[in-house]
Order: sequence, then structure tokens, then C-alpha cells
Amino acid sequence: MNMGAFDCIVIGGGHAGVEAAWAACRLGARTLLITMRRDTIAKMSCNPAIGGLAKGQIVREIDALGGLMGLAIDATGIQFRLLNRSKGPAVQSPRAQADKYKYKDYIRNALENADNLTIHEGVAADILTSDGAVTGVACLDGTQFAAPTVIVTAGTFLRGVMHVGPRQWAGGRLDEPASNELSDSLRRLGLTIGRLKTGTPPRLDAATVNFDEVEVQPGDDEPMPFSFLNERIDRPQTPCWITWTHPAIHDLLRENLHRAPMYTGQITATGARYCPSIETKVVRFADKDRHQVFLEPEDEALSTIYCNGISTSFPEDIQDQMIAMLPGTRRARIIHYAYAIEYDYCPAVQLQANLETRAVAGLFLAGQVNGTSGYEEAGAQGLVAGVNAVRKIGGAEPLVLGRDQAYIGVLIDDLRTRQIDEPYRMFTSRAEYRLSLRSDNADRRLTDIGRSVGLVDDTRWQTYLHKVAGVEQVSGILKQVRRDGKPLWQLLKQPDCPTDGILAEPAIQMLNLPNEVLQAACVDAKYEGYLVRQQQQIAGFRNLENIKLPAWLDYRTISHLRYEAKEKLAAFQPHTLGQASRIGGITPADVTVIQIHLKKNHSLK
Repeated sequence: MNMGAFDCIVIGGGHAGVEAAWAACRLGARTLLITMRRDTIAKMSCNPAIGGLAKGQIVREIDALGGLMGLAIDATGIQFRLLNRSKGPAVQSPRAQADKYKYKDYIRNALENADNLTIHEGVAADILTSDGAVTGVACLDGTQFAAPTVIVTAGTFLRGVMHVGPRQWAGGRLDEPASNELSDSLRRLGLTIGRLKTGTPPRLDAATVNFDEVEVQPGDDEPMPFSFLNERIDRPQTPCWITWTHPAIHDLLRENLHRAPMYTGQITATGARYCPSIETKVVRFADKDRHQVFLEPEDEALSTIYCNGISTSFPEDIQDQMIAMLPGTRRARIIHYAYAIEYDYCPAVQLQANLETRAVAGLFLAGQVNGTSGYEEAGAQGLVAGVNAVRKIGGAEPLVLGRDQAYIGVLIDDLRTRQIDEPYRMFTSRAEYRLSLRSDNADRRLTDIGRSVGLVDDTRWQTYLHKVAGVEQVSGILKQVRRDGKPLWQLLKQPDCPTDGILAEPAIQMLNLPNEVLQAACVDAKYEGYLVRQQQQIAGFRNLENIKLPAWLDYRTISHLRYEAKEKLAAFQPHTLGQASRIGGITPADVTVIQIHLKKNHSLK
């Protein structure tokens, strides 16, 4: 039964689906969001937090482009911290604990009140196509919807299998079914499917935790907002707590590895290297006699605690013993046992730069379906996919962010040029131009771009222009006012120069500008020399990035190109010569051969 026509259909109401639907509908596209349950939209199925190292930069980039995640966490966060505060601004990242119930309620309310957006409860089962292009979606109950673009953001639901000890069952996450039919549909469309694994720790009844036995971790005295629309966070901070495992717990786990699905052969998919289960930690890091565990409140009322650091798939009785041996939780009651989940994903080498599949026109993939982990990575991909689905309908050039422009650009480029065999997680070390890709300047990097594609509204645009003008005012004063014969701008370059003392200058104080504006000008001054050098590096990088590789290019016909290079380039289909150079196994000599070939064929001047 056909239920109507739309411009864009988004499958999945997780963090990627939310940003995709938000972007598409705000750009004027008639958008349909298909989700199994309306009340689980934007559910925090893993840790109740947004941001973190490198992830905080991504959230601020989503916000600068006009996305929803930063606004949602500012409105519902219960503890805010700036990580790496003692280090340079290039690696400083905001992170916030969320009231996970209020967070999803905020997102759901925003979507339900958005123009051009319809939410349908159902199970998407089949991507409908004709002549190699998307025509719509069929649901499990036979309902069909027509659309020229579809964005799949299925998370861990594609053929999801849950594991707790020897017990296993089909599921996408706790108490929710798997989506087997959609996975089969993607296979029929010619997409290559892989298998990954993730997991969660136990959740505890907070009333049964002894917080006197653990270390308190408070939030920042002056919380920094994620959204550039907010100057401050005025709510009280809720503490987190830290405890530690010990050798007796490690002995318990090692003695019972024969009951752990990770070590019995029951789980065969690869998990995240940088977020290992506790059983993997005690095996891989056998020399360590303790591992840190963060006790994180899942809501403002302190009803449940998320045990960050002891993700596991051990059976319930081993989990009970582990919690009973952990300082602070010896009498704690487990509300939800930890579990592991294996699920299907589509390696992103099958995607074009706009996140559209090469196999099917109009079919976009975003989030964990592309092999990533984390709410932030998912949200970033969702926003880009939503924008590009609408731009495809209108015949506009796609939004493709470069590695020099955003962590989002690094993320998507990595996914498309690396053979992902484990869930991808963003780190500051992945961004070679991280000094330029700071969390404090995300708006100055991306708001113009968000405005150009139509996602930044007038309110955000005026806020941005006001900030830029303020930074220019402060910078002007720093360059004009002198102390000890030197401009304040020059003094800020000295490592021991206190920023607060410089900002106390009366001419600056009279401006009455937000602290974020003042700090932005100071960072510009402190790192001016480094940023100039990095811009020179970026200019060299752009030389290769500006050389587009035509879609018709057949690498098999290029003389003198190595066989391995031909195979990899044909499989990855890089968008630019720069992207080709980053594919594993591609040498500088291969790049030169391609350049010569393009010149001979008059494709390169």
C-alpha cells in the first residue's frame, strides 16, 4: 500500500538519522523519518555523554553547520568538562554528561515540531529501485513510500545478534529487534556487507552505590557550551565518580575466559580497539594491576549509573561477582546487564564523497552502517548525508568537506580511503591539521559553509557575524596597545605570558564581549606563527586535492600503473588525486603516473 511521496526518506532514528532528517527538512525537502519506535529517537544506547577527545570538535562542527546535537546537549547536559585543559587548544575537547531521557525528549520534540518532516513508526525492510536508482522504501507490514533519495542510518540493527555469556538472540539493542530484511535488501542491491562488534557495560541502581568509597570527579566551574548560539551554561553540575578494578577482579575474569563469548569463538566480529571490553583489557594489558572505571549518572535524578570502562559480554553471574568486588559498588544492584552485539555494516569504500553509494543512485549511508562508532561520528555523517540528499534532488554540487576544513572531512575521507576492519573512532591524532581544526574556531571554519548550503538560519548567522566582528575588535586592540614597548599581540606569543593579565587591559574590558570571543583572539595571537606554517602545508595539500579524478577514469587502462594500484584505485574510486595518495599501498610514483595520464588525455592542465 503506497502511503505517499517524499523528497527524502531517512531510515533509523538514531543520532545519524536525527541529523539527516533535521538537515533535509530544514532545507525544505519533504522528509520522512522511519523509526521502529518514536520514543527511542536519539536514544543513548551506550554511554550517556556527548563529546570527548576529538568528538567534542565534531559536535561543535555539527553545530556550526546548523545541526542539532550541540543545542540538545547544552539543554540537557548535567556535567560539562573541557578535556586537556592543561594542554594546547588544538587538543582541548569539550565533553558533557547528559540526562539521557531529557536528551532524547529534546531531540524528539525538535523533530516533531519541524516543518516538512513526518515521523512514521515502522520497520524498513526493502529499498525500492528502478534502473539503478532509488524509488522508495517498503516496510515490513507492506506499507510503501516513494522518494528519489533514501538515507540508511541503521546503527547496530542490521542482523544484530546480542550476547550475554552463552546466551544469544537477535536484537538491535536492549529490548529491540534486529533488522534482518533491510540487511538482505542492501545485499541484493550489490553492496558488500561486513561484520563488526560493539558492547556496553552494566547499569546500576544509583541508590545502591556507596559514593563515599570512590573519587569524586566534578564538572568545570565555568562550563563551556557546545553550541555557538549559547554564551553560558547556568545549571548546577552533577558529579561523576571514579573507581578502579584490582588484581582479584582480573583473576576472576581470567579464570572464566572459557565463559566469555569473546574467547569461546561465539563472537567472531572485530570490536573497537580503542574501547575494549574488560576481558580484553585484562588479557591484552596483563601487566596492569588496575583499570579505571568511571561511574557516570545517566540522568539528573541519579536513578542509574553507567559503569564506563567495564564493557563486557560475560554471563550474568560473573558480572554480579565483578560488581560485588569493585570499590563503591560492592552492594550495588545491576539494573541492566552488560552485553555485546554483532551487526552488519557496509564498508564505506563503496561510497562517493557525498556519502551516496556508487551501486545505487540516490541511496546514502550514514553512521555505524559505515563502520564508525560513537554518537558524534554518526551525527556528523547524518548531517552531511541529509544535506547532500537534498542537493542531489536540486542538482547542486555536493557538500564535501576537506581534511583541512573539518574533523568531519577527516572522518569521511578516512572511511573512504582506509580498509575499515574495526569500528572507526575519531582522535585528534587522525587530523594532520588539528592546530587549525580547534573546537573554539569551528564556527569560523564552517558557518559560512553552512550558510551557503542553506542550513544556517538568520539567528545563527547574525550571532556568527557579531562574534567575528568582536574577535577583530579585540585583535585590533592587541596589535595597537603596547606594554614594555611591545604590542600585546606579540607578548601573547611568549609561553609564560598570562592571558588573563592581557585581557585585563581597560580598552578590551570596555568592549564587554563574551569570554569565548576574547579567548579566540588570544589563541589567534599565540599561535599565529604556527598557523601560518600550517596554512602553507594546507596550500600544498590542496594542490593535489584540487585535481579531481573524473568518474570515467578507467585505472586498468593506465600504462605503467602497478597492478596493485589499479586494483585499489578501482575499488576505492577516489574523488581527488590527494585522496588517491592516501589509499594504503598507493605510492608517490603511482600518483605521478596518474598525473601524466590525465595530462595526456587533456584532463589536467
